[in-house]
Amino acid sequence: MASRLITLTTDFGYRDPFVGIMKGVILGINPEAHIADLNHGLPPQDLMAAALSLGASVPFFPRDTIHLCVVDPGVGSERKPLAIDADGYLFVGPDNGIFTLAVNAMKVRKIIELTNNQYHLQPTSRTFHGRDIFAPAAAHLSLGTPIQELGNSVNDFNRLPWPGVNKNKDGIEGEILYLDGFGNMITNIYESELAAIPSETATVSFGNHTIRGLSSHYSSGENKHYLALINSWGLVEIAIYKGNAHLSSR
Repeated sequence: MASRLITLTTDFGYRDPFVGIMKGVILGINPEAHIADLNHGLPPQDLMAAALSLGASVPFFPRDTIHLCVVDPGVGSERKPLAIDADGYLFVGPDNGIFTLAVNAMKVRKIIELTNNQYHLQPTSRTFHGRDIFAPAAAHLSLGTPIQELGNSVNDFNRLPWPGVNKNKDGIEGEILYLDGFGNMITNIYESELAAIPSETATVSFGNHTIRGLSSHYSSGENKHYLALINSWGLVEIAIYKGNAHLSSR
């Protein structure tokens, strides 16, 4: 059986060795593992950012991919370490809502709490489950270990509440959920919620700024002027062509 691809998503950044250590654990268990770095620049402990990043990325990976995500402010607490089988994709990480958007439209087949310490590094740290529990679980899954061998079945997993928009006679009110590396401000407003509003007449307001119309691409905006568009995630985004919308809005 070919080794399954493992993606890594963390808030560990690039300054410390934590991501490299997790890769070392995976490769120590499965030297033939294929590892793809998905995102290590998430804002520290930002669960919604992790959920958005995974939700936008998973559809572009083949089935059988193992998505290992460690954004874990509750590490060492009573929150469960999980492995989830959903539509043939596997997800490994803490039960704190980070898989909400990735698994939302999928059929969940199994949810396993990672209780079998035969698949943990020993001794197991209370502060680095990415190394001692999640990386070993992903590595063993990549070798074909059945998910049920990793622990006990549970009935459900925690989901983050999606902040709904407020629709009224004046329009739609949303909020900014995520800032990407370019400083683009990504909202919770889906393109489908704007179906009745023509792009050319839509008005986007935030703070003291008003944007007239939705742009089709970034370069349609003038330098240093705000623009709004539907991004590749299907969400309304506020940007500045060749600029940083977040820094400029301060």
